[in-house]
Amino acid sequence: MAAVTAQMVKELREKTGAGMMDCKKALTQTDGDMDAAVDFLREKGLSSAAKKADRIAAEGSVAVKVDGDKAVILEVNAETDFVAKNEAFQQLVSDLADHILNEQPADVEAALSSKMENGNTVADHISNAVAKIGEKITLRRFEIMEKTDADAFGAYIHMGGRIGVLTLLEGSTDENVAKDVAMHIAALNPKYISRDQVSEEEVEHERKVLTEQALNEGKPENIVAKMVEGRLGKFFEEICVLDQQFVKDPDKKVRDFVKSSGGELKAFVRYAVGEGIEKREDNFAEEVMNQVKGN
Repeated sequence: MAAVTAQMVKELREKTGAGMMDCKKALTQTDGDMDAAVDFLREKGLSSAAKKADRIAAEGSVAVKVDGDKAVILEVNAETDFVAKNEAFQQLVSDLADHILNEQPADVEAALSSKMENGNTVADHISNAVAKIGEKITLRRFEIMEKTDADAFGAYIHMGGRIGVLTLLEGSTDENVAKDVAMHIAALNPKYISRDQVSEEEVEHERKVLTEQALNEGKPENIVAKMVEGRLGKFFEEICVLDQQFVKDPDKKVRDFVKSSGGELKAFVRYAVGEGIEKREDNFAEEVMNQVKGN
């Protein structure tokens, strides 16, 4: 039996918004399995969200750059928000975006070893910036998109680079529509464009959780299946952008808004600074006590 720690309970509370005792019980019941504990709380109707986004940890900036029929979205991390707002850091992000657009490296590793106009590799260029700025800086990820003259890119940056979205609208050159969809994606954080992108495995997993939830609510078995299909519709609305109500006009679905432009949403990338990176948490009280004991 895995020991349930206070840190695990705290993490589950952050993910689900459920009470402390419920989180402890869920972790005990599931032998410390975090994902199973999330499902346990949802099945009991104790979790308001499927999963809250992992706590954002690292600082930095997301940038989007469009150059004709090519565009790039990238994330560069720093240790503090103060440095992320620094002019030299912002210039570095811009230089890296230009370089990646020109060179089109396959991945981060290829990007770091590629040479910039000044003859330095990207890795050395970042190291030089680190020496000047005084913080660890990393090129975390990027994605390049290409389009034809008949298509449009939508670029949207939120909160000065905390969130960035790049969209590709095919069959329409309306950049305003592409940008409005990018803004919507920044706000609602969908995972997919449409239902056909959701794997059967993910749908089945959700169906199982919703079935248990309905049974635990005491609903009769003969209506549970119908209820579950209705709730699955809501699940798709949460994760598929075309099924969502458009933030600028809630009477419309995003699907209808895009269709009115004559185009089709073909791709999107949404980056939020530091998502999924574990943050080192300093326990200052413990640190001070250790220093006191050591003296």
